[in-house]
Amino acid sequence: MLSAVQPVQSLLLAIFMLMAGSGFLATLISLRLERAGNSTMMIGAVATCYFAGLVIGALRAGGIVRRVGHIRAFAAFVALLSASTLSYVLLDRPLLWAMLRLIDGVCVAGVFVCLESWLNDRADAHSRGSVLAAYMVALYSGQAIGQLLLGASGSLPAIPFQIASILISLAIIPLCLTRSAAPAPGEASAFSIRALLAASPLGVAGAVATGLMLGAFYGLAAVHVRRLGLDLPRTAHFMTIVILGGVALQWPLGRLSDLYDRRRVIVLSFAATLVVSLLLALLTEGGLTLLALGALFGGLSFALYPLCVAHCNDRLLAAERVAASGRLVLLYSVGAAIGPVGAAFAMTVAGTGGLFLFIALCAGAALGFGLWRQTATDAVPPADQQDFQIVPRTTPMASLLDPNTPDGDPPAGQAT
Repeated sequence: MLSAVQPVQSLLLAIFMLMAGSGFLATLISLRLERAGNSTMMIGAVATCYFAGLVIGALRAGGIVRRVGHIRAFAAFVALLSASTLSYVLLDRPLLWAMLRLIDGVCVAGVFVCLESWLNDRADAHSRGSVLAAYMVALYSGQAIGQLLLGASGSLPAIPFQIASILISLAIIPLCLTRSAAPAPGEASAFSIRALLAASPLGVAGAVATGLMLGAFYGLAAVHVRRLGLDLPRTAHFMTIVILGGVALQWPLGRLSDLYDRRRVIVLSFAATLVVSLLLALLTEGGLTLLALGALFGGLSFALYPLCVAHCNDRLLAAERVAASGRLVLLYSVGAAIGPVGAAFAMTVAGTGGLFLFIALCAGAALGFGLWRQTATDAVPPADQQDFQIVPRTTPMASLLDPNTPDGDPPAGQAT
């Protein structure tokens, strides 16, 4: 694995530093808005702007990369993201912050397009799995460690934004100094959402539901636990534990789905997420129970998206999988853009626990749809299923790293 990762170590360092700097901004901004007395709906709307920016960036950043090249595009996106991060301290106005979050989303998507297409170019058929695994470790570890910077402000509220800007700016250095040649610009082929829905309705519904759930969580979870009485350091620990829990269960659930009907594993994961979310909604104080349930929630919910991607791959031709996975990322992002507003409305109506009641509602809807699909069609035999692979929920370019794209076609299966 080390020999496969060595040629892309500068790219992995860049994504680690970028996530360490930007990964905690959603939590920080939600907490600052809540402390300033803004309504839950306003906090949710600001969070939605970030995910809307991700969708726009994922659709448009490829054209910028093709025009100016990977290194110049990466430097431009990172510079704008760093400037946007510093701009939060200039004026404490939610509408300005909403615009800045939209810019953040566009820039982060652009950075991911640059890095993921570059990683794919450097990886070959034998090393793609190792490169993807290292990429996921760098991404999630950076995001988890970044949460610990929430308590860095002390008596100076601008310090977390300044630290974030420094880390984001430093992410330019590994790529600017790399001796690895930038790839030739390119883009993934098109695949219609209608064709994807016909091939795997459960995969599409699961991706959207997961986006709704995790968009709501990232946008409002910090506000939820603060209202339960957690101080800033314990809020940071909760967010970190959820992310680390999300890493821990993805592989075991994925391996389980390789051995049995993958739809059953997806349905059971949604059912377990429903139960855990309801328990979290009922909690009225922080403590070990909150941390344990948070870790379990992260493990279950983070695994759902790669499970849905693997399920779609079971139903598609080899030539269709890359483009279809790209569409799934966009569907997830659209769901993530809607999630914070829906959860904010639920919290306005039902109180603090409304966040996880909304997540439970999304999980319940996906569970009901999955149970129906199990009765409507036959399963793909486990021997004919593609191997599960953990994949990131970043941009369509991430689908190019999936090693489940062999030459030739997989066994045909009925739509599910």
